[in-house]
Amino acid sequence: MTAPNSSWLIEEFCAFQRTLALRTAIEMDLFTRIGAGANTIRALAAEAGASERGLRILCDYLTVQGHLFKRGARYSLTLNTRLYLTTASPAYLGSAVKFLASDSAVAAFCQLRPAVERGGPESLDLDWTQYARWMAPLAEPVASFAAATLIVDTTKPIQVLDIAAGHGLYGLAIAERHRAAHIFALDLPQVLEIAVANARRAGVAERYHPISGDALEADFDGPYDLVLVANFAHHLDQAANVRLFKKIRAALKRGGRMALIDFIPNADRVSPAPDAAFALSMLVASARGDVYTFKEYSHMVRAAGFRQARRLKKGDFGRWMIIASR
Repeated sequence: MTAPNSSWLIEEFCAFQRTLALRTAIEMDLFTRIGAGANTIRALAAEAGASERGLRILCDYLTVQGHLFKRGARYSLTLNTRLYLTTASPAYLGSAVKFLASDSAVAAFCQLRPAVERGGPESLDLDWTQYARWMAPLAEPVASFAAATLIVDTTKPIQVLDIAAGHGLYGLAIAERHRAAHIFALDLPQVLEIAVANARRAGVAERYHPISGDALEADFDGPYDLVLVANFAHHLDQAANVRLFKKIRAALKRGGRMALIDFIPNADRVSPAPDAAFALSMLVASARGDVYTFKEYSHMVRAAGFRQARRLKKGDFGRWMIIASR
């Protein structure tokens, strides 16, 4: 048995410093600048227009945290920072910090105790345009996996409804793989502007059809072969999800499918860790939302009238997907 050690507690108490230091480095493009050759404090100060003292302390801290290497007076990138945090990399993910660690996100967690006491936030301050603008790179691999899994026959035209489309990547991944697929994207008008711009960049704008409205209120039209519900059900309580799933079922063709893509913890609600931990985000960011187990989703899906639901377990992202057939 090892002796007690309180050092972990100091690290936990100061964990917010790691987040804000990394956010600052991304906002100042420090990783990109170092990767491009500005690898001394003097060179960085000239490039970034910042103080040498401030940059020295920040870069040393980033080195301590494993985001940089330092040799003498020169800094260099780790494999992860070069791949994910330099804007020159096609795998760049740094933009997500602008949503996940935004001032409003940090402020929401500063109100965690009242949220625990009330069972939810006092008020909601979510900017879905920021979500659509900055979170797309994180969604891309999951969207690609979903498209590869959900498309059965690329020779038949299909109609796809993307609920709360956001950046639109889930529907766009299907449109890029399936040249006869038409995507109908439902979201708020200001969010749809971003999704439509992404459709233009992807070269599928002629097959991308925005529908402005609230998912719980809007007319879905249809009928559709496939309805996508990606990272939306966790914002609703179970009763609201049943109402949403009933609307989706009514909008599907006979034999059509609904694809749920979301965090899905195990029955113990503490594993897998990323899925289970996401519930805390819902506590501060949603009045009634939560993460739901596969059993809970199965009950909701059956209550909505779907004949069967199955969870994908193949592939890296299969644990996040549930398919319900009409």
